[in-house]
Amino acid sequence: MYDTFGSEGMTGGLSYSMIYWIIFIGIAVLSWLVQMNLQNKFKKYSQIRSFRGLTGKETAELMLADYGIKDVRVQSVAGQLTDHYNPVDKTLNLSEGVYASNSIMAAAVAAHECGHAVQHAVAYGPLTMRSKLVPVVSFASKWMTWVLLGGMLLLSYTGSPTVLTIGVVLFSLTTLFSFITLPVEIDASRRAVKWLDSRGLTDADTHDHAVSALRAAAYTYVVAALSSLATLIYYIMILNGRRR
Repeated sequence: MYDTFGSEGMTGGLSYSMIYWIIFIGIAVLSWLVQMNLQNKFKKYSQIRSFRGLTGKETAELMLADYGIKDVRVQSVAGQLTDHYNPVDKTLNLSEGVYASNSIMAAAVAAHECGHAVQHAVAYGPLTMRSKLVPVVSFASKWMTWVLLGGMLLLSYTGSPTVLTIGVVLFSLTTLFSFITLPVEIDASRRAVKWLDSRGLTDADTHDHAVSALRAAAYTYVVAALSSLATLIYYIMILNGRRR
């Protein structure tokens, strides 16, 4: 029997399970810190009025109009930080705290989501690639947990790496998706800030607030991508250990 976490599953004196838990705890703490930072930024900047006092809805409608986008509907959705653009039905969904708020946070978030609508309209490369990956990633996400679990058990009891290899391939697709998301989100924020400034919706102070808010949101995607990569490396380490 091959012992996944035995002598063949050791790296520098640490078992793969120990390495995994060290990485997992580190990423979990980092993720918590990033989420807390985002929530604090959201709360802080939600109390600061945007330079021209437009609501999130008004900001989104104005930006869409400026870019000549007439087929996207702006609507309110329940929850906090649930804002998103849906390219399938062309809806720009703003959370309750953004839709009717005239804060700089609402303006920044609304403009960011409009940035995605603009990306869609101009066929921005990374967004197009991400959209094409959605069906594949949806399939991978549905099955990879069970495939990885089954693969780990089979590797441990029979020494066969085939199923785990399939699981790693599926997981690598979700990791790729996470990293493709990064330029999509960064570009949407860049478009948002540029438009807010050009339209006079920000001044010197609120410009910095908008940048800070969007940067805090971007960090969540960075952590998610790093977490996915770290987990992928963990499974690859196990496969490589099996081959030695």
